[in-house]
Parts: sequence; structure tokens; C-alpha cells
Amino acid sequence: MMMGVAGTGASSTVRQFKLVKESELRVEVGADSPIRIRLASGTAEIFGTELPPENWVSFPPLHKFAIFTWNGATLDVDGTTEVEYVADETPMISYVNVHAILDGRRARAKEAYTTASADSVSLPVQKESQGPRVIVVGPTDSGKSTLSRMLLSWASKQGWKPTFVDLDIGQGSITIPGCIAATPIEMPIDPVEGIPLEMPIVYFFGHVSPSGHADLYKVLVKELAKTLERQFTGNSEARAAGMVINTMGWVEGVGYELLLHAIEAFNADVVLVLGQEKLYSMLKDVLKTKGSVDVVKLHKSGGVVSRNPKFRQKARNHRIREYFYGLSNDLSPHSNVVSFNDVTIFRLGGGPQAPRSALPVGAEPLADPTRLAPASVSLDMLHQILGVSYAKEPDQVISSNVAGFIYITDIDMQRKKITYLAPCPGELPSRFLLVGMLTWFES
Repeated sequence: MMMGVAGTGASSTVRQFKLVKESELRVEVGADSPIRIRLASGTAEIFGTELPPENWVSFPPLHKFAIFTWNGATLDVDGTTEVEYVADETPMISYVNVHAILDGRRARAKEAYTTASADSVSLPVQKESQGPRVIVVGPTDSGKSTLSRMLLSWASKQGWKPTFVDLDIGQGSITIPGCIAATPIEMPIDPVEGIPLEMPIVYFFGHVSPSGHADLYKVLVKELAKTLERQFTGNSEARAAGMVINTMGWVEGVGYELLLHAIEAFNADVVLVLGQEKLYSMLKDVLKTKGSVDVVKLHKSGGVVSRNPKFRQKARNHRIREYFYGLSNDLSPHSNVVSFNDVTIFRLGGGPQAPRSALPVGAEPLADPTRLAPASVSLDMLHQILGVSYAKEPDQVISSNVAGFIYITDIDMQRKKITYLAPCPGELPSRFLLVGMLTWFES
């Protein structure tokens, strides 16, 4: 077995790693160049998705991942990495045991609705026909999104189509940061290309932290939960497959309050706590009155890497760039021009507050989190990402998801024209645009 760590400037010649069963190769790709990896023999997987045998797979810069083998494997690595090493202590056995329990619950849920259908029972949807609703919680850099991907990929490998819900606005696993989103997972998640975007439901929050906008965050979480509940009511298969919910790493104070809100909004019945005894104890205590909620403590992987603010910002920029240009710069976004009068831009929440003189004595003015505040076009919107709402009327904007995003590249105040970049040609699907504080400087 090849041990040791290759630091920055490691050799870019092909290295071979022989992994024994239940061990993994942990890799951090540098910021400047991609690497290639090939499964030479045996079987191995990345976050629950099997590597194809004998084929070179390219991984772009800034990727951090682990290649795990259940029975042993030989891997070839070509290219310069920041870090690469083999580890034989992993929490994978406990993770796959969780998957097995969830799989059993899905099977029972499917059996319940199949039996009801065979008996031609026309009754409201029964709880027994509901698959597991798993919410993954833990502090920053505890491996929440990685565990979520594993559980989703393993479930889809068994033929299920679980729903992935991503509440982590800081990074964004389904679409760009600053959003909460959900999408069905029909096949194991590609370790490079990530989650396919055929049918996502996306709500634009417009910020990478809920700080200062917690009430708006709650409103959008509730809207997403209601939308999924309606879909599940009419889709027994999706209901039985259940959902896996990824959350933010903010677990104290307001962050903890938002976690409890999400658990309630989605009717989560399994809470997986990664990497913090205190959070596990608090949730166990507060949820004990709800006998139908299982709180499970799991160890985080030793391969989880702490990401500093600079790295997080760089990763966010990569996610946004990928939305417009594709993973390998293989997409061609379109530049368009629109008049100020042809669009209506709203800033969700934090609208003008009522003056103190209009309030009862002693009352403090509060911003309505669901208030639609019209936003005048200004040079401050340059380099901002705006959401394009599906809403047909202004009063539908809060409850409507978005069709996609545009990037403001130029604002001509004299001619009253906005130049923007869109991922596809043609007119915008709506005149209603949403602005927050999500900026991107194209490089």
C-alpha cells in the first residue's frame, strides 16, 4: 500500500495506489490544474457512485473527494494534487448501515401504498406509505453534503428516486449558491458533473448566509416544503422514496432555530447528526416529545477538510461560473439588453420599515420578511446575480420558484438599458426579477 502525503508541487507523473478492502484514497485537487484518475482493477466508488473500470476520469481544480473500496482496488493518479493519501479508518460501515435501515423503510412504504392500491382503497395518503425523510445536520465542514450524496446515490442504485433537498445557501449543491432547491435523484450522482438539473425546484434567497434574513429564509423553506408535499401527494413512488435534506453549517443561535424549523417544515423523521456531541444532545432532548423522530449520531470522516472563507468564496465563484459556462467551459452564455421599463426588480424582505410615529408606543419597527420591495435599477446592481421568477403577478413572487439566473454585466443609466448574461438565448421567461446581495466578478 502506498502511504504518505504528496503536498503542493507533488510529481505530476502517474502514481499507483493499491487499496486494501474498506480503505480510501483521499485527494485534494489544486486550484490551477485538473487531474486524472483511473480504476485499474477491483471496484471503488466516490461518494456512493462507482468508478468505471479502466477509464480515465478527469477532476477539475478545487475538487476534494475520497475514493473508497469495499473489497480492494488499484488506482492510477495522473496530475499534480495538493494532497493525496490512503486512509483505512473511515465511518463508511456506519453510513452504509444507515442506508440499509432507510432502504427497509422505503420498502415498507412502497408495500403500504401497493397494498392500498390493490385493495382500491381511496383514502387520504397514509403515514405508512411515506418513505424516510432524512435531514443531515452538523457544524461547518463535518461532511454533510458528502453523506447526503452517498445516501442518495446508494438509494438510486437500488432503484429508488429519492428527492434531494439542499438548504445550504452558502455553497449550493443543486444550483448556484444563494438558493434553496430540491430535485429528484434518479441515478447515482456523477462525481465530477454533480447533480443533473432536469427538474429542479429552486427558490432564490439571494444571500449566502441567512444572517439578517432569517425570517425570509424560513418563508422560502416553508414554500419549498409545501411544494414537495403537493408533489408527493400525487406521486406514491416519490413519496415512498422519501427525501434527503442537506443543511447549513450554522448550528448555534439563529442557525439552530432554523434547523428546528426545517425539521418541522419537512416533517423529517430521521435526523443524522455529524461531528458534534452538543448538537446531538440538544436535538435529542428537544425532539424526544416527537416519538416518530429518530436522532442518530454519526462520526465525521477523517478526510473532511476545513475550508477557510477565501476557499469558500472561490468555490462559490466556480459554482456560478459553471452555471453560465459549464463544467468544462463547454457552454456559450448569451448577452442580452433589456430596458429598465421592461423588467420589474424586487428585493425580498427588509423593505422600508414603518416609521416609529405610526406604531404603538414602545413598539419597534419590523421589516416584513415577505414584503416585496421594488428595487430601482442602480449601478449597485452591476456584477450581481438576479433570479428570474416564474411569477405572473407581483403577489405571486414569494410563492414562486425561479426559472434561472442572469448576471448583470453593464448598466447604462442614460439610455436606461441593462446588459445581462443568460445561459440561453431568447427573451426572459418573466419580467419579474429578484435581487439580493449575490455578486460575481467574471474572470
